[in-house]
Amino acid sequence: MQMFSQFQQSFEQYLHSRTFLYEPRGLYEPIDYIMGMGGKRLRPVLALMGYALFREDYEKALPIAMTVEVFHNFTLVHDDIMDKAPLRRGKPTVHYQYGLNAGILSGDAMLIYAYKFLQEAGSPVAIPALLQAFNQVAIEVCEGQQYDIDFEKRQDVSIPEYLKMIELKTAALIGGSLEMGAIAAGAAREDIQNLAAFGRNIGIAFQLQDDILDTFGEPEKVGKKPGGDIAQNKKTFLILKALEIAGPDTKNALAGYMASSPEKEQEKISAVTAILQELNIPALAEEVKESYQQKAFNHLQAVNTPDNRKEELRRLALSLMQRQS
Repeated sequence: MQMFSQFQQSFEQYLHSRTFLYEPRGLYEPIDYIMGMGGKRLRPVLALMGYALFREDYEKALPIAMTVEVFHNFTLVHDDIMDKAPLRRGKPTVHYQYGLNAGILSGDAMLIYAYKFLQEAGSPVAIPALLQAFNQVAIEVCEGQQYDIDFEKRQDVSIPEYLKMIELKTAALIGGSLEMGAIAAGAAREDIQNLAAFGRNIGIAFQLQDDILDTFGEPEKVGKKPGGDIAQNKKTFLILKALEIAGPDTKNALAGYMASSPEKEQEKISAVTAILQELNIPALAEEVKESYQQKAFNHLQAVNTPDNRKEELRRLALSLMQRQS
């Protein structure tokens, strides 16, 4: 995927030129730290690709790419605090490295800077529409996080509720990145809507693939032992689907496992995994994932721009859906 690599490199160069070397260092050093952790930079690249579908001068969309990446990392900083997570991408999380107060305050500053970068994006005429799109995405991400927190205390979460949660928490920003890139490029309203819908559906499928890989991925490819979601009693699509279709005895056994924290964690993971396999849950999850993938491609096809420009996005989406890590 040549375009993805090109845009990834362009964004990294832009990021390095906009480092947070300001005073007081206690506020800005944690921002530099989290922004420098790397990653695939999926969301900023999507913003650039959304712009490049309609215009050649994609460099003008770099401030939008910066907006979505700063915002994404802001959510990670605060999510890690809420989850009491010690590691992020193999390194100490911001609040472990710099303290809880720094995690809160530096995260707040990142949200403000996301808006500052957005003000640099596109023509002045596009700014109101960009702000509206970004505000909608930002509040949806917060709503998704709250639903995720609420679900930890509930035993009656439904599959539609779960899918709505991941749409808000994960897919909204993926769709919003493409949407804001298209807005800055001056795309037609219908094209913007179809591109945003493409991103949202890919985002849901992306999370479903994560659910599948967490339990059934190959450890050497995923980079961790399988069953982390099971160990943490997370109500993923796999668990919810199994509870929906299981007979009374199996359902009671599964519910019992998913409400427990045994000393022998691996025995629990093995038992739950066996139930999921017996109920053919991996195949059912794949079917739902592929349905969202098809919805996404239908929306992408409807975008009024040459097919050769859309092909890179299509290939990227397929690689996300078929990834093994």
